[in-house]
Amino acid sequence: MPTAEGPQPHVWTTLDGQPPLVIAHRGASGDRPEHTLEAFRLAISQGADVIEPDLVMTADGVLIVRHDHYLSTTTNIADLPEYADRRRIQGDREDWWVEDFTLAEIRTLRARQPWPQRDASFNDQFLIPTFEEVLDLAAEHNVRTEPEVKAPGHFTAIGLDPLPVLVEILRARGLDTVDAPTAIQCFEPDFLARLDSEVETRLLMLVFPMIELDPEADPLTPTVSLEDAATFADGVGPSKALLISADGGDTGFVRRAHALGLAVHPWTFRDDVPVSEDLDIEAELQRIYALGVDGVFTDFPATAVQVRDTMSDG
Repeated sequence: MPTAEGPQPHVWTTLDGQPPLVIAHRGASGDRPEHTLEAFRLAISQGADVIEPDLVMTADGVLIVRHDHYLSTTTNIADLPEYADRRRIQGDREDWWVEDFTLAEIRTLRARQPWPQRDASFNDQFLIPTFEEVLDLAAEHNVRTEPEVKAPGHFTAIGLDPLPVLVEILRARGLDTVDAPTAIQCFEPDFLARLDSEVETRLLMLVFPMIELDPEADPLTPTVSLEDAATFADGVGPSKALLISADGGDTGFVRRAHALGLAVHPWTFRDDVPVSEDLDIEAELQRIYALGVDGVFTDFPATAVQVRDTMSDG
């Protein structure tokens, strides 16, 4: 036990007074192709408390784990001649789209590392998992999950509403309660409000600076107000830009969220994307942890764990 003269344990100012969660963003995606079971396993071995799968829908209504609903950047689909004629334009992008493929077809693909500066030696080795396979892995290792439902409005508009499929999976696994080891994230408040009426699972409203939509907006204004989020969500996942001002000061976002009972899980912390010339990832994480955030999304869980543990030890 530390003496009065020795190092004192860090006092965390999270909502529950516990150390913040380290959330493996798409798994240990800095070291393995994202959203593969291998990336999630590595994250768990590095000490992550939570693994984060993004969810999209296949043509036959299966929730699989991908960040985007186009496939060219994170799979080898462009190299498979049998799918050459599936490439089509949607919006302003020409690509292969997950909603045009069944699960059986998705299983023929292999994952790739989309970041050019990261290790590509594991490309074309790993399968694209289903949501339920990731839940199985989390249960096996007794870690939490924080899935994000991607573009639910788009999928619903084309007849692939992810909500009933998600609810069925949560209920079948007993993950539809407030104390379940999971929380559901989304950028679309209407979807979370719908989900809130179906399950007691904790919900996380994702927000980014309003300036990304309106150049005239205040750069510290989130796309959804904290007060509105508190009517249906249990927490918020803000862009880290909403927490720290341009001059490095505390914007007060965490304090305001905590006053409303909202947990705060900012995104995304990356070892290989410099914050600035005079701020490395360790210093950035220390600054964010000191604000009282309840968790951080990171591509490199080992670093976030190390910084948190060092701070915990005083």
